[in-house]
Parts: sequence; structure tokens; C-alpha cells
Amino acid sequence: MKVLIVESDEELGSIWARHLERQGCSVTLVASQSDAVDALRHGSVQVIVLNLVLLEGSALAVADFASYRQPEARVIFVTDTTFFSDGSIFSFASNACAFLRIGTPVDDLAAMVEYHGGGFGADATGGAAVVRH
Repeated sequence: MKVLIVESDEELGSIWARHLERQGCSVTLVASQSDAVDALRHGSVQVIVLNLVLLEGSALAVADFASYRQPEARVIFVTDTTFFSDGSIFSFASNACAFLRIGTPVDDLAAMVEYHGGGFGADATGGAAVVRH
């Protein structure tokens, strides 16, 4: 399965990426809206793990671009804020499939990625590889 992680905190993003790689995913890790859009233009993904609060750019713009460019891709939003804790994120992003706290255990995050991406064997061509922008 191909996963795009959009996380401004490189250390946190790397933890998630390494865990998903061990599950057999091919992971692209980026830190900004522009890098995420570039990754979506040049490759396909099944799941996007997207921090709702990016240091550079807008997470909702990334989700919107993904819904246009790769309508089958599912977005798992993560955040450390209470904004959208009422579930309204699902009204703003049609491709949103989950909303998790940043502190969610990586095993639980991986289970969500697996479920919404159709299983860890889904389109795993090319093997596990992390691409960092």
C-alpha cells in the first residue's frame, strides 16, 4: 500500500513512516502543502495521513487537491488541537475517513491505515521505501 504522510514535525512523521514501512507500506513523507501537492501529482496513494495544522500551507487544501487528483485516496486527519473535535471535518473534506489525536499509538494509526487502505498488501508494488521531500 502506498501512503503519503504530511507532517511538519519530521521526527513524528519519521516514527509513523518507519512503523508503516515495517508493515510493508511504501511511504512518502512530506512536511508542507506544496510538497504534498507535488507528491500527489507524481504518484498515487491509497491513504494520506495528514496533520490538520501544518507549519507551511493548508491541510484542507491538500485534502481538496487529493479529492480532485486522486479521488479514491482516503485521508486520515491527525491533530493536537480540539478544533474540528465535533466531527465537522467530515463536512469539509469529502475524502476524510478518520480523525485522530496526534498521541494515538502508532499501532492504532497503522490499523486505521490498513483498514481504510484496503489492507497492507494493497498495491504494494515497488516494496517499502520512504521518499522524503
